Amino acid sequence: MNARYHPSANHYRAQHDDDEAPVITLPNSQALATSIRATAQVFEDPKSVALLGRIRQVAPSEANVLIIGETGTGKELIARHVHALSHRGNAPFVAVNCGAFSESLVESELFGHEKGAFTGAFSAKPGWFEAANGGTLFLDEIGDLPMSIQVKLLRVLQEREVVRLGSRKPIPIDVRVIAATNVRLEEAVAAGHFREDLFYRLRVVNLELPALRDRPGDILPLAHYFVDEYRRRLGYGNVSIAADAEHKLHAHAWPGNIRELENVIHHALLICRNQTLRGDDLHLSSLQLSRRAGSASPAVPLDAAAQLEQALTALFEENHDALFEHIEEVVMRAAYAYCHRNQVQAAKLLGISRNIIRARLIKIGEVSALR
Repeated sequence: MNARYHPSANHYRAQHDDDEAPVITLPNSQALATSIRATAQVFEDPKSVALLGRIRQVAPSEANVLIIGETGTGKELIARHVHALSHRGNAPFVAVNCGAFSESLVESELFGHEKGAFTGAFSAKPGWFEAANGGTLFLDEIGDLPMSIQVKLLRVLQEREVVRLGSRKPIPIDVRVIAATNVRLEEAVAAGHFREDLFYRLRVVNLELPALRDRPGDILPLAHYFVDEYRRRLGYGNVSIAADAEHKLHAHAWPGNIRELENVIHHALLICRNQTLRGDDLHLSSLQLSRRAGSASPAVPLDAAAQLEQALTALFEENHDALFEHIEEVVMRAAYAYCHRNQVQAAKLLGISRNIIRARLIKIGEVSALR
């Protein structure tokens, strides 16, 4: 059986056959090659199967959901699956990274603003809550929200209405909120960094995503999925995974979770021979966790610089023409998309001037020179 979900313009896909584990994927996963997000999720391991059953139970409700999991475990994928299985499945799904905006901008981005509300507000603009009206708003990295915005978010959740910056007129909204974090919000509440009342308002339903090392039954199905995905992109024929490679995949701790596995498979396909992926083709991270599954000490997440190094190594193997220009273009595009096509924020994120990023975006066709 195959099932496909197309909520609004956010093309999300979920598929499964009667004899295969369900697979869910992010839209435009090929464009997310430099992202640290997981682009695919399977439900083969008993822990994942149990999680899928719980998702199917809670998705049809209107309850707010809090998803907890390490970076790269697929929190957005789970949020999209909850949305797709709800009665809001054909309505908008809007994903927002709460850590992507400065405190001065996050209120405007979430709740909108009126013309003249602040310097540079040349026209009125609806916020993300209004954009998600009738559907689902996914607030990623909710723990990064400033305390002042947490108060306003709590009021929006309680009153079911937003007030744009610079306005006194409330706007009714019908939005289901799914929040996600890679930190324990209970600890943030105890430390005074997160409001307790907001925590309980968000945590009506709690979904904990196990790290990949804690659901080993998903490792090989995910590896085979990524082999098929990338061999098609590279124009290869069928590629098999040798027994020594399977053993090596199982033995690794996967500090970067699904995203690390995807990067490893991509790189292995670039260097493998005779359409067989062997153990020597798997260049695994030297960063190790301070624990294995079942240990009490916390996991050490994969450093972002290490993930970037893996991605660059894969590019080096491709012998890409004008490599530096290509990397620069990827960085510009990624920063621009990450900041929701806001040039000022993208420039600030990269530590360069707006004129530099604007000129580059014009050159690569992301923005018009007339804007």
